[in-house]
Amino acid sequence: MTAFVIGNFLLYCLINAFTPGPGNILALNTVTNYGWRKGKKLFFGIFAGYYVVQIICALFVFGIGTFLPNVLDVMKYVGAAYILFLAIHIAVSKPTEDTKSKSASFIKGFMLQFVNVKIYLFGITALTGFITDYSKELWVLIGF
Repeated sequence: MTAFVIGNFLLYCLINAFTPGPGNILALNTVTNYGWRKGKKLFFGIFAGYYVVQIICALFVFGIGTFLPNVLDVMKYVGAAYILFLAIHIAVSKPTEDTKSKSASFIKGFMLQFVNVKIYLFGITALTGFITDYSKELWVLIGF
């Protein structure tokens, strides 16, 4: 893998990390309203859930690459198009009124990531767009 590809991969990861998804928005809202001490359980739940979902994505890409290798080429474009759609939708959306927030917890942050479609598509697109051209081994996919 060339330095150019690694640089593009890291740039893709950085951009996706800062585009607002449900985890980013919930973490920001919770820490703003309750402070870091009360919000850190939620933050660590989001963090842990994110990495569990990424491991699931790596297992999925490994399975698809092993059993249906031609599907990986299509998946990278579908995922990239959906991420672009989300970015445009967020850019043109208008804020809604904030309702009363409930308490933050590790399990709420952790479980939020399992319904966060953005990170599934991010993981699958990142792996199929940058990594599987160089290696389809399970340990490499999980490492990235």
